[in-house]
Amino acid sequence: MTELICIVCPCGCHLLVDEKDGYKVTGNDCPRGEIYGRIELTTPTRVITSSVPIDGAIHRRCPVKTDCALPKNLIFDAVRQLKEVELTVPVHMGQVVIQNICGTSASFIATREMRWESI
Repeated sequence: MTELICIVCPCGCHLLVDEKDGYKVTGNDCPRGEIYGRIELTTPTRVITSSVPIDGAIHRRCPVKTDCALPKNLIFDAVRQLKEVELTVPVHMGQVVIQNICGTSASFIATREMRWESI
């Protein structure tokens, strides 16, 4: 039996997941908690947020995130791919920064408009 705190909504339900009983979830107040508890123990995923250097912008780093959740075991490899990136202005919100992260269909996208530096 594994204890988790659900992060799907602000309620923060205390879940119990019974691996020996088909990943049966108890303690959830809504169906989303049941789905979260099962997935968290069978195939955990995460959306990754970070930032990359940008040349010529007002700010020196551009925030990025994955456009979908990646398997948890790929997080460090995905972040390593960001070390190879340096953007140049202009960058638009939603612009793809890296495609096919670690061979998946996920992409890193910019989460902010980045314009030329004011002189």
